[in-house]
Amino acid sequence: MTTTTIIAIFFLIWWLTFFAVLPWGVRSQHEHGEFIAGTDPGAPALHRVWMKLLWTTLIASVIAGVLYFLYVRNLIPYEFLSRISSPPPR
Repeated sequence: MTTTTIIAIFFLIWWLTFFAVLPWGVRSQHEHGEFIAGTDPGAPALHRVWMKLLWTTLIASVIAGVLYFLYVRNLIPYEFLSRISSPPPR
């Protein structure tokens, strides 16, 4: 597996993980009790995006590391990956 492939796979895992982590700990302005004039009461009160980026990177690194370990140890053979990613036979 080339370095470019590893980076691309990590990016895909990171992006999917980011959307899974994004709603963690979100409190709306309505729940928080403080409304900013001109905004929707359902808008987040505190974003904490940097913490979410950190958690996303940590979780994505673990997932990518496990998948890479499985690939290197040939626990997920290349033939299997080719078979499941090809179109079904007719």
